[in-house]
Order: sequence, then structure tokens, then C-alpha cells
Amino acid sequence: MKNKLIIISMLLAFITGLSINNFAMSAIPSNFKFAVVDVNDVVSKSPQVKALRTENAQKIEELQKWLQTVRADVNKQSTKAGKEKLIKQYDAQFAKKQEAIRNNYAAKLKAIDKSISATIAREAREGGYNLVLAKGAVLYGGDDITAAISKKVK
Repeated sequence: MKNKLIIISMLLAFITGLSINNFAMSAIPSNFKFAVVDVNDVVSKSPQVKALRTENAQKIEELQKWLQTVRADVNKQSTKAGKEKLIKQYDAQFAKKQEAIRNNYAAKLKAIDKSISATIAREAREGGYNLVLAKGAVLYGGDDITAAISKKVK
């Protein structure tokens, strides 16, 4: 009797689970389309990102040249107090320059991200997609629109 009760309970649980699954699947319309995008690939191929990286590398190179000038200037000082005063002064300038480079890079990267997101949304609307997911989050399915996005990102 106890075994029959366990079997009936398990059977009811299975039927309930199956019913819930069917109900959940019935809520998805038959014309539902979703796409996937490899965002890392789009970003790495983006001319905007490449230009930003080049610009940032140039600014860092300029900062390094400035640091060489600073070192030479500090080494010219004959007294320890003079060196310490210059180091303190240049440290503050260096922090400002470094922060400016970092803020400029972050602001431009944010604008690029917004532009890429807008391109993805526009491509999704034009393609009639209801949902676009990151390619890494999807194991199977969806139309890969990475190439189309990469072509449209400027």
C-alpha cells in the first residue's frame, strides 16, 4: 500500500510538471524569432574601438615622454628638498593627466557602446526579431546576426 502511494505521488508530480511545461511553452507565439550576437567579436572589429585604442595609446606615449622630462628635471635639482618639492608637484600633475586620459577613454567607450547597442536594436527591428541575446549565453538556436552587426558598426 505504501509503495502504491509513492508511485501515485510520483506520477502526479510528473503530470503536474508536464502540464506546467506545456503551459509555459504555449505562451510563446509560433512566429517568435530570436537572434544571437557575439558582442566581443563586434567590439573587437569595430573601427571606433580600434581608433579609440590608437588614440589612447598615443596619449599614454605622450604621458611617458612627459615623465621622462619630469625625471630629468627632478635629477637636475641639487638638493633633496628641491627634488621632493618637484616630485610632489609633478605627482599632482601626473594624477590629473592620468585621470583626464582615463575619463576621456571611459566617456568615448560609453558612447561607442551606446552606438553598438543602437545598431543591434535597429538590426533586430529590421529583421523582425523579438529578442537578441549574447551568443555566449545561448547553447543552441537563434539566428546569428554578428556579421550583419559588424558590417553596420562604424
